[in-house]
Amino acid sequence: MAITPSELPHYEVLALRFAHTEFKAKDAFLGRGDVHDGQQPMDFFVWVVRGDGRTIVMDMGFGDDACAHRPIKSDRHPVEVLADVGVDAATVTDVVISHLHFDHAGNSGYFKKARFHLQDAEMAFSTGRYMRYKILNRATDVLSVTAMVRHVYDGRVEFHDGDEEIFPGISVHKIGGHTGGMQVMRVHTARGWVVLASDAAHFYQNLDTDNPFAIVMNIGEVLEGNRRLRALASTPEHIIPGHDPMVLCLYPAYPGLKGQVACVHLPPLPRVQPG
Repeated sequence: MAITPSELPHYEVLALRFAHTEFKAKDAFLGRGDVHDGQQPMDFFVWVVRGDGRTIVMDMGFGDDACAHRPIKSDRHPVEVLADVGVDAATVTDVVISHLHFDHAGNSGYFKKARFHLQDAEMAFSTGRYMRYKILNRATDVLSVTAMVRHVYDGRVEFHDGDEEIFPGISVHKIGGHTGGMQVMRVHTARGWVVLASDAAHFYQNLDTDNPFAIVMNIGEVLEGNRRLRALASTPEHIIPGHDPMVLCLYPAYPGLKGQVACVHLPPLPRVQPG
């Protein structure tokens, strides 16, 4: 017998910032015609989903090695940020990897007991012919990818082909576009279905204007993916983009961690511009 939505668990969903940078606003959009050339702040997040006796982490951030040749550094190590909300990376049993870019797929060595949930298409993309091209591999850290390959050989990668429920009230959905196997996670909460978009939508404005972020594998898949995100979420306000500082302004702060951790399972606050 199928479980009805009223019988599904309600999960807590946290967005944890571990790094911040700024760049030109025009670089956040593929279409440049109507974008002002001011500063564009960008936050880097990992996400925690917990409830019904389980804790799931989505994405793992990046380590120092991945940023040695990039103009960005962690404010704090993602593992330390997870510890702030009571999550010990070494005991986490399930990690959803949205995609294998450097700022999402690092630090797997800290998650010693985890199964890593990944789309078949993402592993194929990140180890296949397209990685010959700098414009497509520049956002990838080869050490993080090869670490994930080793996890495959250790039997620790749970592959998904499209949409799949991984726990009651938690599912992954292949979107593609940004990378070959970009996936999002849909979570049942007390306020409805929340979709952790990760880089399927970097900023609210990417989604609101159908103007994708400038790092893209397939533009059409990004645009169709925007439709999927809206269909998966209870409302547009239930979509959580992957890098927008507005997330920390729109949602209530985790106790004692204002400006660092947002409770996106709670109803949003009135929109304000980040300071």
